[in-house]
Amino acid sequence: MIILLKQNANQKQVDNLKSWLEGSGYSLHESVGSSHSIIGLIGDTSRLDIDLISSLDVVEAVRRIQEPYKSANRKFHEDDTVISVGDAKIGGGNFMMIAGPCSVETEEQITCVAKSVKASGANMLRGGAFKPRTSPYAFQGLHGKGIDLLLEAKKQSGLPIITEIMDINHLPLFEHVDVIQVGARNMQNFELLKELGQTRKPILLKRGLANTIEELLMSAEYIMAGGNENIILCERGIRTFETATRNTMDLSAVPVLHKLSHLPVVVDPSHGTGIRDLVKPMALAAAAAGADGLIVEVHNDPVHALCDGKQSLTPEQFEDLCIAIRDILPHCIREGKW
Repeated sequence: MIILLKQNANQKQVDNLKSWLEGSGYSLHESVGSSHSIIGLIGDTSRLDIDLISSLDVVEAVRRIQEPYKSANRKFHEDDTVISVGDAKIGGGNFMMIAGPCSVETEEQITCVAKSVKASGANMLRGGAFKPRTSPYAFQGLHGKGIDLLLEAKKQSGLPIITEIMDINHLPLFEHVDVIQVGARNMQNFELLKELGQTRKPILLKRGLANTIEELLMSAEYIMAGGNENIILCERGIRTFETATRNTMDLSAVPVLHKLSHLPVVVDPSHGTGIRDLVKPMALAAAAAGADGLIVEVHNDPVHALCDGKQSLTPEQFEDLCIAIRDILPHCIREGKW
């Protein structure tokens, strides 16, 4: 349930209403929007007298929310959420470009890529230290050493870093990581999500391989229920019967998520297609569809990459992509939002 307050409502009366609601056992989520201030109620609201609340001088309207996700719901939070990472922002018209290799391999590799993608326009460096792989014999990442190399690349390039977590027990290793990524395979690892809800780091949450948009938002709700509202949603393609691409890139998810939720949305065209030549056109389409950012795999030597070389751009190709994106989003450049 949400309570829309009247403009210029008496603050003492608002405080009295909030105290009464909290005393009745409800958790409150407050949002001050451009047109309304909202009090969101979390709990069993079936026993509340809507007519009584509607009659209060400070209340403009009372609405029930049918969707099972509350904190992630735009009805709870009308304005776009804006998340800051280092000097960059995402959401609310701010565009973020995240780039880097699928896996951290060596110090030379990750620092080389970091410097090149920053020069082209990247705001954040991605790189896998822990790698969930289908085969137990495939490269699993460098684990803690990989995070150390990412931190060295951050030091040399100035870019904040994002890397994927796979296990709650690894969380202490992520102390200096700027954004924690939850991969598609862990989207419904609810114990992990609850633990991340206790942190205040931004979380990039990827949609699962065969999950609905509502299930993605419910996973975000798990994190937000713990108090961490710094969530970035990521569309990375879903598994269908199509075999021409690695996954099916669901770009309709971008406007749908923006309609349903206030959280920023990024698109991963690398995993969404699995084919290098398709990354640029799908990235451009994602930007045109209103994505708040892109996460793109870039490797300085894709042919010899230990993971996902076929879908990784070269630094030169990434620079070409950034130039093309600027043509689609000139307002972001003019307004300093990328």
